Amino acid sequence: MQLSLAFIVEALGGTLRGNPALEIQGLAPLESAQSQHISFLSNPRYQAQLRATGAGCVIVAPALQDMAPTGVALIVADNPYLYFARLTQLWRQQQTRSRVPGIHPSAVVDPSAQVDATAFVGPLCVVEQGARIGPGTVLKSRVTVGEDCVIGARCILHAGVVIGADGFGFAPDGERWEKIEQLGAVRIGDDVEIGANTCIDRGALQDTVIEDGVKLDNLIQIGHNVRVGRNTAMAGCVGVAGSATIGEHCTIGGGAVVLGHLKIADGVNISAATVVTKSIAKPGHYTGVFPLDDNASWERNAATLKQLHTLRDRIKTLEKENKP
Repeated sequence: MQLSLAFIVEALGGTLRGNPALEIQGLAPLESAQSQHISFLSNPRYQAQLRATGAGCVIVAPALQDMAPTGVALIVADNPYLYFARLTQLWRQQQTRSRVPGIHPSAVVDPSAQVDATAFVGPLCVVEQGARIGPGTVLKSRVTVGEDCVIGARCILHAGVVIGADGFGFAPDGERWEKIEQLGAVRIGDDVEIGANTCIDRGALQDTVIEDGVKLDNLIQIGHNVRVGRNTAMAGCVGVAGSATIGEHCTIGGGAVVLGHLKIADGVNISAATVVTKSIAKPGHYTGVFPLDDNASWERNAATLKQLHTLRDRIKTLEKENKP
């Protein structure tokens, strides 16, 4: 497949410096790109790669446009990384024939479920009674949508996603556990993307809610009655325990855990592998990763860490007493 630079700029905007008839055959990193490829530079630290690139065209910010080798075409854009993201979408659209809406013959859809005529339900999917699938939504292979769960418009659910399994609810009864039936559902907004084998549990009484624009990576667990705010993104293996509320425009790094019933404000960024043990009321970047060590040393250091505040006060007192 080939796309001309003229076609790309007409579709995505930007300012072209170079031959509009140049045909691009693929996308590639700066260091390996050849004359038939288009690449991008978003981080000024990699200017050396721009100077040495063999790419036919590079997407650059205005401040870097004079650093490219002679003969390399440029698309000048304010945000090269965002432009590149949109270019990948354009490339995929042109590379593959548009997915035909409909229900794959191997899918199982309950007669009471509502699947929009423009949605696609892929191989071996299951859509249970009362569920609703919105316009333009794509369920890839082996997705399960539980009873009464709602998925909005233009969502993408990757292979193995489970929406609406029972939340983890049990009442102790002596030495045994009594199941608490999960009577809520899951409501997913528009433009949500959910990675492979991610699970979102149905609510116990009220619904679990994933708002518009949320992006979830693979192997994420969202517990019952969680609410995730608009345009929040979570990396792989995040776990959010039941009844936690995550604000809008948050990011949560891979392997992080948010404990149940906590509230996270809008605009919070949580580092990978952090365990969030208390609510966060202010936007900002939060990290809670304790360095790896052998267990005995770790326990000693952890015990000392709890005393740091007291030790600091004692040191300040000693400094004052010994001041000349």
